[in-house]
Amino acid sequence: MTFFNKRVFPAIWFGFLFLFIAVPLVSSASRDTAPPLPFFLGPAMMIAVGFFVMKKLVFDLVDQVWDDGGSLLIKNRGEEERIPLSDIKNVSYSPLVNPPRVTLSLRRPTAFGEEITFNAPMRFMPFSASPIIKELIDRIDLARRTTT
Repeated sequence: MTFFNKRVFPAIWFGFLFLFIAVPLVSSASRDTAPPLPFFLGPAMMIAVGFFVMKKLVFDLVDQVWDDGGSLLIKNRGEEERIPLSDIKNVSYSPLVNPPRVTLSLRRPTAFGEEITFNAPMRFMPFSASPIIKELIDRIDLARRTTT
């Protein structure tokens, strides 16, 4: 779902909003009249609000996170980095946000920054805790205890 959330949904969202702006412009040009201002204000506000919400909740997501036993393999925009579980200092899981987000706070900065955020695996029961994320948190805690 990360590909859809990061690439497809924003293209659909902004595409339709630009279409809602373009149609009154094109139709008013053929009649030599100016379209009413609300035809521009509504979509313009939705573009601005949509951009800021997506910047906060969607555009910061990495493309892929793979569990590799004692480490996580992070892939984003063609770059890869392997992060040992013992280098993760905190895991924040937000299941009530759409899309559900997991944020890893790291002990050392990486090519992706000091925090890595990704989509949690999709579930049929969206408002319950993810057993996969719970198990990852337990493994991270165990890895931190064994290295200290």
